[in-house]
Amino acid sequence: MREPLLLPDPEDPRLTQLVEGVDQEGRRVEAPIVHERPLTLFLNGQEIVTMMTIGDHPEYLALGYLLNQNMLRPDDEVTAVEHDEELEVVVVRTARATDYEAKLRKKVRTSGCAQGTAFGDLMERFDQVRLPRDAVLRTSWLYALSRRINTAPSLYLKSGAIHGCCLCEEDGLLVYMEDVGRHNAVDKIAGYMYRHGIGPDNKIFYTTGRLTSEMVIKTVQMGIPILVSRSGFTAWGVELARRANLTLVGRAKGRRFLALAGIERIVFDADPHYQPEEDRRHGRKGASADEEAEAA
Repeated sequence: MREPLLLPDPEDPRLTQLVEGVDQEGRRVEAPIVHERPLTLFLNGQEIVTMMTIGDHPEYLALGYLLNQNMLRPDDEVTAVEHDEELEVVVVRTARATDYEAKLRKKVRTSGCAQGTAFGDLMERFDQVRLPRDAVLRTSWLYALSRRINTAPSLYLKSGAIHGCCLCEEDGLLVYMEDVGRHNAVDKIAGYMYRHGIGPDNKIFYTTGRLTSEMVIKTVQMGIPILVSRSGFTAWGVELARRANLTLVGRAKGRRFLALAGIERIVFDADPHYQPEEDRRHGRKGASADEEAEAA
């Protein structure tokens, strides 16, 4: 198993701060709280969007956002990515002249917990993508990935109030990103793949968030054939996954999971009865009371 290329750094002092309060017994305590700060993105000379983010990896976030909004083409030459931490601005410059004034007028509010906004036609390019049919998801990989992601260093384990996304290959973690909105974490991974020339064909995308239409569309646009979540589904997310032949696996906790699309890629090579249940301290936002009780 290869070593991860990039994992969260929960000890980065820029990402959290200690805040004093009281617990359920009235005792004074200090709790680590995640920072949330604005980041305004410019493409060449045009202001595109202001995002709320934890502030790490602004270059990858900017590139991934533009890619997933079809404002940056995969073959575009990026001449510079400039981040000014004090001004809270990131500027992406390309060799190609760009002008998205008309596209910026058309906005779609997404279902993300941090009120993500997508510009333009959300389905642009979606039906043109052909995901590889020979990709495989072994259930032994799925069980191993769930355990590794749950125990990897993360801001979630330190402070909560955050979503995580992970690019995986077989049973190994490659790139793990976190942010206050899952759409930001997805975009960071898309930007990392673009910057480092990582291909999508044999990859697995894991998210702690819900399997919504936005998650499905972004995964398909990135060319990744398998999307896994520990959380549940929306009906449109499932419909779009089936339309794109994306393997969609949700409620992946401990020995349990549910696949609702692309099941022909799944190889059942591990007996679920011999898999351990998930430690309750790894339970995250999005799990229903019934699911938590079932896992207990």
